[in-house]
Amino acid sequence: MQSVQLALYNTLSRRKEAFVPLDPGHIRMYVCGPTVYSYPHVGNARSAVVFDVLYRLLRRLYPRVTYARNITDVDDKIIAAAQAAHEPIESIATRTAAAYREDMAALGTLPPTQEPRATQYIPQMIAMIERLIARGHAYAAQGHVLFDVPSMPDYGKLARRDRDDMIAGARVEVAPYKKDPADFVLWKPSADNQPGWDSPWGRGRPGWHIECSAMGEALLGETFDIHGGGQDLMFPHHENEIAQSACAHGGAPLARYWMHNGFLSMNDEKMSKSLGNIVTVRELLADWPGEVIRLALLSAHYRAPLNWTTETLQQAKASLDRFYNALKLARDAGVALSAGEPPTTFLEALADDLNTAQALAVLHEAADSLNQANMAADAPRRRQAAARLLAGGDVFGILRQDLDAWFRWQKPGSAAADDGEIQTLIDLRLAARKARNFTEADRIRDELAARGIVLEDGAKGTTWRRSLGADPR
Repeated sequence: MQSVQLALYNTLSRRKEAFVPLDPGHIRMYVCGPTVYSYPHVGNARSAVVFDVLYRLLRRLYPRVTYARNITDVDDKIIAAAQAAHEPIESIATRTAAAYREDMAALGTLPPTQEPRATQYIPQMIAMIERLIARGHAYAAQGHVLFDVPSMPDYGKLARRDRDDMIAGARVEVAPYKKDPADFVLWKPSADNQPGWDSPWGRGRPGWHIECSAMGEALLGETFDIHGGGQDLMFPHHENEIAQSACAHGGAPLARYWMHNGFLSMNDEKMSKSLGNIVTVRELLADWPGEVIRLALLSAHYRAPLNWTTETLQQAKASLDRFYNALKLARDAGVALSAGEPPTTFLEALADDLNTAQALAVLHEAADSLNQANMAADAPRRRQAAARLLAGGDVFGILRQDLDAWFRWQKPGSAAADDGEIQTLIDLRLAARKARNFTEADRIRDELAARGIVLEDGAKGTTWRRSLGADPR
């Protein structure tokens, strides 16, 4: 394991801090996963991809990492979606959870170590609520149990918003049974046609916030190293998690480091259903390889806003084409490709609060070195440069595809020339050249070039690839 000092921006302290794990032999991280009522959109994917890179980095730096990412499978949004689709709640939750896993896998994310479903941890949620009541931090009222916000003097320390702003931002329900307008639901009653479980307060279901607190405690302990999620979860969800967990654990913090990825906009507009500019991962995968979408999501620093455009995807495609082409040239020269150790500067960039933009620049430098070795026909340098590029790609979660297949990828259902048609034209060109009909041979080459196919003549014959994008640097 290479030794670099990891530093992370802690939202709780609002500063970058050296990462000091609770147990250097076992890193524990929890990231809020999806509420499974619809297909994941690209904004959901940003969080999954960002924390996948952190997971990969942590696994390289530490001997053991437990990464928990939950599935919220009981929620009012799921109930509403099931009613609208006339589909059983369990059916829609199971189907959309499977879609989430498939789509994230297509983006190259590793499965988390633990993937708890909220409905599997109802007893733990009830037990935590009972502790909060016993310690004077929650109360029962009309079938509900609510967290008593004024009982926690430093409530709001994560969001750092004033009380009125927090109440407005949380869009809290106004209810006569609340002691304080800011109090939030831990348990709520369920109607006969809604999912529910028996509890000391009657048949009901958990509030959203208590789910993650209970699952995090069950899987990672009272206090763990890192809690991550999107910036939109900072308040009220993560604020309420902190309150519940600290009060249930006698003041022990839920997590040492809080990390939040920035918002994603679509063509300079906020992504929202009201504007109709939500794009799902599944829709994107119909037009782009998964690695392109992944690299586009990593092209900006995770805490910075990311403007999602066609140009963002084109730039990512051009970068990947460049990396794959350098590796292909090395392979075609007889180099056996295998990953080695990533460049130290690459790991240092990622260890500096997951600076993926700087790490990507280092990968381009590695591609430069490989291209120079290819041009010099220097086999030892080729092997070393290719191993470094592949190792960096492994931490980034890219460069996992077959080299030839990468350049032959096309959109599913595309009207572009298929592999058989291209090979037929190449054979016709070869026959024209043998017949010294160079005009016809050039015409065929030009026809293929106009269709995005680049021919490369070599000692072993003619190979082809779909055209590279512009140099991304």
